[in-house]
Amino acid sequence: MSLKVVSTNGAPTAIGPYSQGIDAGNLVFVAGQVGRDPGTGELADGIAAQSERVMKNIAAILDAAGLTWANVAKTTCMLAEMGDFEAFNAVYTRFVSDPKPARATYAVKALPRGALVEVEAFAVRG
Repeated sequence: MSLKVVSTNGAPTAIGPYSQGIDAGNLVFVAGQVGRDPGTGELADGIAAQSERVMKNIAAILDAAGLTWANVAKTTCMLAEMGDFEAFNAVYTRFVSDPKPARATYAVKALPRGALVEVEAFAVRG
C-alpha cells in the first residue's frame, strides 16, 4: 500500500514536519487542525470561532481526499480549557452526522500557537 499526501489551500499549511492529511487507501488521516484561517494563518478569536474554523479546515482536507464529515469514524479533540467543552460541542454538533464519530476529548496544557482547540480526524472511504 502506498501513502498519498492530501493537501489543499482550503486549510492552513502545516506549521511543522507533517502533512495536512494522508490517504492510505480506505483510510484518510487528517492531521490535528487548530483554528487558523487558511488565508492569513491567524487564529480566529475565541473558542466558538476557533472551533468553527477547525471544523471547516478538516472539511476542506476531507474534500481534497474526496470525502466529507459523513466519512469520519473517529476524532480526537483537545481543549486548552475543559470549561470550553459545551461551546466546542455546540459547533462540533453542526458538522458531524449520524452515526456520530467515536471521539475522545482531552484538556491539554497547551496547544500550538496558543490555540484553544485542536481536532484530528480519521475517515473511512467506502
